[in-house]
Amino acid sequence: RATAAAKLPVPPEPVTAVIDGETRYALPLPTDALPLQLPDVQSYEPTGTGESPLAAITEWLEIWHDPQTGAAVPASQPQPAGHWVRARRETNTMPQWAGSCWYYLRFIDPHNANALIDPAKEKYWMNVDLYVGGAEHSVLHLLYARFWHKVLFDIGVVSTKEPFRKLVHQGMILGEMEYVLYRDGSGNPVSVEQVQSDNTIKSSGEKAVAEKLNEDETEKRGDAFVWRENPAIRIEAKSYKMSKSRGNVINPDRVVEDYGADALRLYEMFMGPLEQMKPWSMKGVEGVYRFLNRVWRLFVEEDGRLMPQIQDIEPGKDEMFHLHATIKKVSEDIENMRFNTAIAQMMTFVNEANKWRKCPRSVMETFVLLLSPFAPHIAEELWEKLGHTTSLAYENWPQFDEKYLVQDESEVVIQVNGKLRYKLSLPVGLDKAATEKMAMETDRVQELIVGKTVVKIIVIPDRLVNIVVR
Repeated sequence: RATAAAKLPVPPEPVTAVIDGETRYALPLPTDALPLQLPDVQSYEPTGTGESPLAAITEWLEIWHDPQTGAAVPASQPQPAGHWVRARRETNTMPQWAGSCWYYLRFIDPHNANALIDPAKEKYWMNVDLYVGGAEHSVLHLLYARFWHKVLFDIGVVSTKEPFRKLVHQGMILGEMEYVLYRDGSGNPVSVEQVQSDNTIKSSGEKAVAEKLNEDETEKRGDAFVWRENPAIRIEAKSYKMSKSRGNVINPDRVVEDYGADALRLYEMFMGPLEQMKPWSMKGVEGVYRFLNRVWRLFVEEDGRLMPQIQDIEPGKDEMFHLHATIKKVSEDIENMRFNTAIAQMMTFVNEANKWRKCPRSVMETFVLLLSPFAPHIAEELWEKLGHTTSLAYENWPQFDEKYLVQDESEVVIQVNGKLRYKLSLPVGLDKAATEKMAMETDRVQELIVGKTVVKIIVIPDRLVNIVVR
C-alpha cells in the first residue's frame, strides 16, 4: 500500500528469518517501486501445489533485486554489477478476496489513473444504501470489505467508517419437498411421529423402512402432511439444500426454456419472504406461469391485437380504487423488499380487471409499469401493444393518491345460519342498527328467510350480517 509504505524507512530494513536452516531476508519494496507490475501472460493456470499461480511463472518469480531502488531483472540473466542480490518474489501477499473487497469504490470512479477514487465522487456516492447477500457471502465478502474500508478510512482514502448502510440476508432456495412414508417390518404404515431419529419405531424398536412418495400421494392437513390413501398416517416432508449428490438441483436454464425468464424471476420473488429459506416447487412455477398468461390474455387477443375492451375512456371510481390500492401496495412492498405480497396484490388487480366490461387505457398502462420490475419482458411487450414506441424503462414510477382509496360503499356479506348467501353494497360507516335494517329490507334477504323464524341477527358493520333462522 503506497501510503503506508511511505512511512517505512527508505531503503527499508530487511527482516531476517531462518527457514530450513538457511537465513533468509524479507524486504518490502520502496515506495518508488510501487505498484509492482504483474507479468503479462496468456493465462494463470493453477500450480497444483497449493501455491499461487504466480509461483509457476519463473521468469517473474526468480529475480536479481536491487534493495535500494527496487529494480529487478530475471535471475536467468547474469548478475548485474552493484548491490544486486538474488531474490524470490512473494506470491501470497494478501487474501484472494482483497481485490473484490473495494470494487464498490472503483465502480464510482473506474477510469481514474491517478488515484483509487476521486474524493469528491466518494463523498457524493458513499455509503452504499443496501447490501444483499447470503450468510456465506456476507462472511467471505462483507466482513473483509468492512476491514479494508476501515483501513482506507484510517489512511484518508474514504470519508465513511462503514461501507454499507443496510444488510439484508436473502434466504436459501432449497430443493423440492421430499415426502417419505415409513413402514414397519410387516409393511404396515407408521406415522412419522412414531419414528425416532435413529429410524427405529418407538413401540417396537424395529427399524422403519422409508418409502418415497410423489406429491400427488400426499395432502397437507394443518401444519402436517398426511398420506392421501390413509389420512390418519402422517408422513415426513422435508426440503434439503440443493446438491448434485442428492439429485435435487434445479437447472434454471430448463425453467427458462419451458416457462420463460419472467416466470422464473417472478416465482423466485413470489416464493415467500426474502429472508426465509424456501423449498422450490415446480407447481409454484406453473402457477406463476398461469398468472402471466392471464395478464397477457387481459391485454391481447389470440390474433395478437390489443383487446377491444381496452379503451381511451375516463376511469370510474372502482377502477381508480383498485389501481391506486395496487400502486400503494406494490410501491411500499418494493421499498421494504416484500416482493411476494406485491405480486399477490397484482394478482388481485388482474382478478378485478377481468370483471370490467371496459378497461381504461390509462389504468392498464399504469399496471404494466407496476409489473415491469417483476416481469420486464412481458411488460415491454404489452407496453408496445399499448401503442408505445419507446421502452417503459424510462417512464416515471406511478404515484398513488389517497383520495381514491376512500370508499363510499362497502361490500357486506349476508349469511343465513353461517353460510354465504348474498353480498350487499351498503354505505360505509353505518352502525349496527342501520346495517341490519337496510339488509333485512332488501328483496333478496326477504326471499332467503321466507317461511322461517328469525332467531338472531349478528351484525359486524361494513362487513357481515349473519341471520340465524329455524
